[in-house]
This record gives sequence, structure tokens and C-alpha cells, in this order.
Amino acid sequence: MAAQCCCRKAPGAEAAPARPPPEPPPALDVASASSAQLFRLRHLQLGLELRPEARELAGCLVLELCALRPAPRALVLDAHPALRLHSAAFRRAPAAATEPPCAFAFADPGPGPALPPPLPSFPEAPGAEPSCPLAFRVDPFTDYGSSLTVTLPSELEAHQPFQVILRYTSTDAPAIWWLDPELTYGSAKPFVFTQGHSVCNRSFFPCFDTPAVKCTYSAVVKAPLGVQVLMSATQSTYVEEEGVYRFHMEHPVPAYLVALVAGDLQPADIGPRSRVWAEPCLLPTATSKLSGAVEQWLSAAERLYGPYMWGRYDIVFLPPSFPIVAMENPCLTFIISSILESDEFLVIDVIHEVAHSWFGNAVTNATWEEMWLSEGLATYAQRRITTETYGAAFTCLETAFRLDALHRQMKLLGEDSPVSKLQVKLEPGVNPSHLMNLFTYEKGYCFVYYLSQLCGDPQRFDDFLRAYVEKYKFTSVVAQDLLDSFLSFFPELKEQSVDCRAGLEFERWLNATGPPLAEPDLSQGSSLTRPVEALFQLWTAEPLDQAAASASAIDISKWRTFQTALFLDRLLDGSPLPQEVVMSLSKCYSSLLDSMNAEIRIRWLQIVVRNDYYPDLHRVRRFLESQMSRMYTIPLYEDLCTGALKSFALEVFYQTQGRLHPNLRRTIQQILSQGLGPSAEPSAEQGSAGADSEADTDTPALLLGDEAPSSAISLRDVNVSA
Repeated sequence: MAAQCCCRKAPGAEAAPARPPPEPPPALDVASASSAQLFRLRHLQLGLELRPEARELAGCLVLELCALRPAPRALVLDAHPALRLHSAAFRRAPAAATEPPCAFAFADPGPGPALPPPLPSFPEAPGAEPSCPLAFRVDPFTDYGSSLTVTLPSELEAHQPFQVILRYTSTDAPAIWWLDPELTYGSAKPFVFTQGHSVCNRSFFPCFDTPAVKCTYSAVVKAPLGVQVLMSATQSTYVEEEGVYRFHMEHPVPAYLVALVAGDLQPADIGPRSRVWAEPCLLPTATSKLSGAVEQWLSAAERLYGPYMWGRYDIVFLPPSFPIVAMENPCLTFIISSILESDEFLVIDVIHEVAHSWFGNAVTNATWEEMWLSEGLATYAQRRITTETYGAAFTCLETAFRLDALHRQMKLLGEDSPVSKLQVKLEPGVNPSHLMNLFTYEKGYCFVYYLSQLCGDPQRFDDFLRAYVEKYKFTSVVAQDLLDSFLSFFPELKEQSVDCRAGLEFERWLNATGPPLAEPDLSQGSSLTRPVEALFQLWTAEPLDQAAASASAIDISKWRTFQTALFLDRLLDGSPLPQEVVMSLSKCYSSLLDSMNAEIRIRWLQIVVRNDYYPDLHRVRRFLESQMSRMYTIPLYEDLCTGALKSFALEVFYQTQGRLHPNLRRTIQQILSQGLGPSAEPSAEQGSAGADSEADTDTPALLLGDEAPSSAISLRDVNVSA
């Protein structure tokens, strides 16, 4: 609803000074408890102290706001039970957004050693109006957050800048992942990172936790000596004499894209505007795999969609506890280190995050119900970049691999599943992270691809997307914005009423359940996909001895990773297989596959487990003893616990649990306890996550099944990035 103007001129009164019309309030978001539609957020400042020993973050947050209507009674922010608010204060602000604070200060802790550490604060500027305390309360909202209501002064005028200052601590927060040194690769120093997608950052700092609201931000972070701190910001400095890091994001971003990481990290340049950050033992590998490549991808994206607007594009490799594959935090992509094993997956995942710089970060979906606006467009842009860089055949192979996974998911969920819609209806209380599935990526991609085919020329469609980004950059949009812009850019298509073609109506694309209404022509990848299909057909042919002899003549060691993964996925789809087929497959491929990357190995090991093939169980054990990432451990434990191998799974878990992150440990315990009697459930001594782990339901669920281990649906083979 648009704000009503409160300053209409009375008859005979002097004309009021010209004032630009207020910005319309952002779209309502069922996942947010906030009163974002009543305010304009101009800037936020964060003062943070990292306290690894207590696994606690202490913060001072300054929100710079304008009310869109006179005398709002209260400001409501998204918060979380893990976040403890200590004080709230009000201060009138200058007309211009505040620059990054000039000092980082602490309250006087007072005498006595028993008092808790002081909270950080920003000193008031000389001559500024002093702050006054505000009343506040915290109320339940959903199982993934709370609402924080701060009472405002009654005389507050519309469009008058003011500040709300909040001091808080956050412990065991779903957005903040603390790692003891032994859970890192180097085992040298503690490590912490944040993960805000979709609605976790309300436990990092109180905020308008909705993608509809964007603002600039600045931060000052104090960390233990010797710990490198990074944030998703356009500018950063380290002030040695103060022992703090300073950051500033000059472009407006939504709350979920504010991200922090701190640990034993070292940099290496890989291009004129890119560097990688990683633990010292990983840095050479990360550098060698990406040196020169990121600049190539950025340049290709710029040719397609316009200038890269975020300054730097750096990448930080995180320990295996990172709960998703990759996250597109502006200026600093977060990516799981495990993916370094799989070159082609690394390429695709990083290019996908590069594409988000235009689609998702610059132009953002206004609600999580239309996540496809970021993911579908980013997937389309990713494939345009790979086509320009690596050719159409490689792009078609990767697309075939993902669409194959989409249809696998469709069989599991059913074609009438409401989550298969592009415009998903998010019910109150449902965590938006549960909507993160292949439909947002692949069905969204198919719709964007269909739009590109309507205009008849990929280059013309690139021009449209470039104009779309230029028009909406640094704002949040809904699907109608994209589609209206498309029809305006191509008036001849509007005249042809392409949006109403029978069976392919735009509205049906958005709101019909089931598979995509049309899929791309992937014939340009047939040189890579045809051998996969031929080999699969051989192994399902009769008689088996002739099939095995013919198959042994095909050297899959020369195949691309996506080819081998696609072949193994087909075998997984057909499992359980006849035991003689599994035996023959093992004889032909087991040793070879065991020398390949983790994306290949896990697929073969899932075949081993789903077919109860005991001779290769030692390979499953060795894999689980060496892999600490949820993307590789969860699917194997799920498969082990659905058959006769649960005792084997328990044995391996008890031997490896000490090297698992508490969140992952809890999830595996839930998987192991499914179907067991009370006496058989893992005990506290055998691996309870304990009080230092947060519920997995609060973490972003990009892989369906992570939060509901009893489900038969597992999407880890999709390996999607945020």
C-alpha cells in the first residue's frame, strides 16, 4: 500500500516546500515479522566483537531510518531467540547517511572480575544530540525467528531521519557457525563464518530480514590477534593500532547478503580484481585451479550483461562444515573447500555465483516466494557464460545432468507438489529455506530459456537482460516486473500476445505444478551425452557377459566428470540392480572410480550401499572416515539407514563423530535414530550434539532431506549453490 501524503496544503496556506514523493513501502513478506513497509532503511552500522572461547558475538547496531508516515508507534525488527538484546536507544540523525564510524569503543565494565565482558558501542559524534533509551520487547514469531518491537518517541515526523541503537549478544545462533581448530583443515586457530540465506541473519543482528529491503552498511569488527576477518563489502581496511577491521558496502544489499568470516586465512591474487582466501594448506590448490579463470568469467559476464558493479570479486574457501555448496555474498563468494576435488563442479559453482552478481545481488527477488527470479536467471546467465567460454556441448551436458536430476526429484515429489510451482505460496511459519529446490533453478531456467527463444536470438535476449539489470539494479522486483519489461523491450511479441499462447501462458509457467512446460534443445551436447546413454544401455542389456565385454572397451577415464556422474546417476535410478550386474560393475569400475573425485566416488558408493554389495563396503567406510562435509556424508548415511546396513552406519559414525561439526552430528544422529527403538537410539555418550549445537531446522536447507532425515528424498547429487 502506498504511503498517504500528510502535508496537503490547506486553503489559503503558504505553499509547502517541494519534496520528492516518498518511496513506496516494500512488498509484504510473510517470512518477516518486521514493520519494513512503514520505514525506509537508509544505512546500518555494525560494531562487532568476536569471542570464540565463549562462542559469542557481541554487537552494537545503528539503524538509520526514516518513517514513511508520521508518528509511528513502534519499530518492529526480525530477531531470534539466540540473540539477546541488552539495550535500545533513539537519536535524531543528520540528513545524510552516516559514514563509517571513526572509533570502536567499549562500555566501562566497572570494577570486579566477575562481570561479563563489555559490549561494543559507537561513541556519539561531537555536538550530536544525545541518545535516549527506548523500551523494547521480544515476542515469538516462528520456529526460525522472533519479533523485536522497539517503542519510538511519539513526536517522530514523517521523513525525519533518526537512529535506533541496539546493543546485543548472540550465542548458538543459526547464522553464526563457530568451529574449534580441530574442525578446520589446518587445526591451528578457531574459525567462524556466517550464513544468512534465507532468513538466518536475524540471529546475526536485528534487521528487516526480507529481500524486499536493501541498504548500504558499514562495520567495525574486533577479533582475536592473528585471526583474519573478511566481510562481503566493497571496501575494507585493518587498523593495526586499534586491532580492528573496518568494512563498508557502498551499494544497497538485503540483510541476507551481509556475511562475515574469520580464521586462519591467507590471500593469493588470481586476477586483476580477484583473489582467493583459504587456510594456508589449501591456498596452493585453490590458486592453481582458479588463477586467470575468474577474470575470464567476469569478462564474459560483462560482455553479456554490463559492467561488474561490485568492485572486487574475491572467493573464500570454507571448511567442510559450510552447510551449502556456495553462497553469492557480494564481493566475496563463500564456497565449500570440498568442491576443490571436482574441477567441473568447481567451475559451474563459481560461475553460478558470478552470475548472481547481476541476478540476485543487483536485482533481487522481493519475496522468497519468487526465489526463481534470482536462481532461474542466474542459472540461465551461468549457462550463457559457459557457452561463451567452454562451448555449447559442455553447457548442454551440464544442463542435461541437472534436468535429469529435476525429473528424478519430480518422481519423488509427484507432479502435483506445490513446491514445483515457480510462484510458491509460502504459508505463515514455514521456513523459506524449505522452498530451496531444483524447481527454483531448473524450472526457472527453462522459463527464462523459453523467453529467450520467443525473441529468436540469444544476443537480443542478452540485450534485454542487460537493460533489465540497468533498470532495476539495487532494487527488489517481482515476476511481473520482469515480464512487463520483457514485453516492453519486445513490442512485437506483445502484439503477438506471446504471454497468452495456449499451454504456454506466462501465468501457467508461474503457477502450474509439475515439470517445465518446455525444455531446451540439448542436441548440441549429443557428442557428450550419447556415449553415456550407450554405456547405460549396455549394462541393462542381455546377456550380461556380452554387455560387460562391450562396456569394458569404453574408457570412461577419459570422460568429463559430468558424463561419469550422469552415467552413475542412471544406475542409481535403476537400483537395486541384479546382484550379478553389481558384481560385474564393481569388477569393471570400482578401482577406477575410487581414484576419481568425490562427486564421482559418492555416486558409486551409493550404488554399493543401495545394492548391499558387501565386498566394497570398506570403500564406504574409508570415504566416511575422510569426508566431513554434509554434502557427502548425509546421503550415504540416509542410504545406509534405509536397508540392512544400519549397524555398519552406527559403527562408522561412532568412530568419526568427533571430527564432525555439532550440527552435522545432530543431523546424522536423527538419521540413525529413525526406526530404532528408544534403547537403540544414539546416547549422549555415543555422540549427542549437546547444548553447543543449534537445531538443524534453523540452517538453510538447500538439499531436501537435510532437516527431515526420515524423508526418502535426497538432492545431494544435485549439488546446487545458493
